[in-house]
Amino acid sequence: MTKASPPPLPARIESAFTDLLRELSSCGHQASILMERARLPGWCRKPLFFFLGYIAKADGRVMEADIRYAESLMKALKLSTRQRKKAIEQFQRGKDSDHLPLRLGMTLRLMTGLWPGPVLKTAICLCHGAQVMGQPGKARRYRCEDAVDRIGLPMTVSDDIFESYASKVWIRSTRNVNKPTTYEQACLILGVTRRDDMETIKRAYRKKVSACHPDKLAQQKLTPSEMAMAKDQLLSYQQAWELIKKRNRAL
Repeated sequence: MTKASPPPLPARIESAFTDLLRELSSCGHQASILMERARLPGWCRKPLFFFLGYIAKADGRVMEADIRYAESLMKALKLSTRQRKKAIEQFQRGKDSDHLPLRLGMTLRLMTGLWPGPVLKTAICLCHGAQVMGQPGKARRYRCEDAVDRIGLPMTVSDDIFESYASKVWIRSTRNVNKPTTYEQACLILGVTRRDDMETIKRAYRKKVSACHPDKLAQQKLTPSEMAMAKDQLLSYQQAWELIKKRNRAL
């Protein structure tokens, strides 16, 4: 049975979300840099740092990377000493909580349809927090998805944010030479997302294939095993491109 596609986001949210994902990419997928550029209203801070603490404790222990990330956001938001103290208090409360208070994030839920930008920025910060140590495990991802849902956004938003990290960040340390069987796998291999248009995907494909050109490989003086791996990778790029072309022709 074919899995049903998620319902589209409202036009206003979709437009703001697309712009923010593009900006996130230009920031090297560093949410703190995005916050330096895009800013965040004060009414987002309390739920943001509470949720970050809640996500950080997902595996039972807050890691140093979680603390450094929270501190980088405080710096990016240019919090005063008093505001910083409040942010730390909220992070601690989230860390010590086993559930999300019902009223937490109410303002963000109410603002989602009116002013989606700050709510989406908060979601990006939360997803970044979930993956500060790389691809998040189930516990971290589930807590992050719960938080994103609590601020009034559908799960497809967190899915798309994580997909953006998967194609641009996590793939850097992942070798994938298997034949793709889904559109998402094909996009991951080419370093794009399903939100990218065909022209963007084509450019990414050509860049990948160019790096595997026999002349370039010969200059690198690869071992026979490395050469074989490069050929497998080239085949994987070609298979991914063919799957994407086929899917778009069908649509």
